[in-house]
Amino acid sequence: MADQIAAGSELLGYVREFSLREDEILRDLRLMSAELPGGETMQVMPEEGQFLAMLVAATGAAEVLELGTFTGYSTLCMARALPPRGRLVTCDISARWPEIGVEYWRRAGVFDHIDVRIGAAMETLEEMIAEGRSGEFDLVFIDADKRNYPDYYELCLRLVRPGGLLVLDNTLFFGRVVDPLAEDADTVGVREVNARIRDDRRVDICMLPLADGVTLVRRR
Repeated sequence: MADQIAAGSELLGYVREFSLREDEILRDLRLMSAELPGGETMQVMPEEGQFLAMLVAATGAAEVLELGTFTGYSTLCMARALPPRGRLVTCDISARWPEIGVEYWRRAGVFDHIDVRIGAAMETLEEMIAEGRSGEFDLVFIDADKRNYPDYYELCLRLVRPGGLLVLDNTLFFGRVVDPLAEDADTVGVREVNARIRDDRRVDICMLPLADGVTLVRRR
């Protein structure tokens, strides 16, 4: 049995040469975002953005929810994969970063499919549940503050439909999940949600060593 391949810069370059289909709009947004404070850390890798688009298209998701917009690279990837009447709700704590993405969403022709919600994610999720949107979403992408991942998971599990998919980013969290000295709130939050998902018989799971760790959760 082969072990996991360590993807250094040379091998990653190979993957991008033979798999990545990043057009000018996506590339412009990615390169611009990388110049912002913390941009390279907060933005998904282009391969992950393409993976998210593939999930949306493959599952036929028409209603998508995203926690953590930043400048909207992953938002753009997923919005492009929606069917003609599809909608994507993306949530961020501040309007500062999503406003940057608007230009690129317009260039790509998907602006009208995107609904930006500004505010604390917990409050936004609770508001949507109160609005009667439980079980409405086909796919949810969670990429917000890590300390609240356990709570986001529980609320999003209510919002996704049976058979729908949750996608959690950063579930390996720079390798800190296996570092016994790492006890900060974000690392603890990631560890807790990983353990909760592992033991949750309401779902099917698959944790992938992709990017910084991506966990797929299907609500039964």
